[in-house]
Amino acid sequence: MIIAAVVGACVVLAALAFFVPRLSRHPERGTQRSLGVGARAGGKAPGVLGRLFSKPFRTSSRAVGRSGSAGRRSRGRMPF
Repeated sequence: MIIAAVVGACVVLAALAFFVPRLSRHPERGTQRSLGVGARAGGKAPGVLGRLFSKPFRTSSRAVGRSGSAGRRSRGRMPF
């Protein structure tokens, strides 16, 4: 379920970044901030478990950033 939510957020952010690049920054940062909270909470577990619990949140945050930047980059490459 969480995977579907992250994929959905990436798709929405990519579309938003393509159509309205300036307005896509705030939702992207909000999504990354909420994922960062999860990563920090998971990282409080001791030892290897902390890295294991925080990794999905870090990976998801990176995916959100990449999808937003890809949408803005493709908008910038449009010929018109």
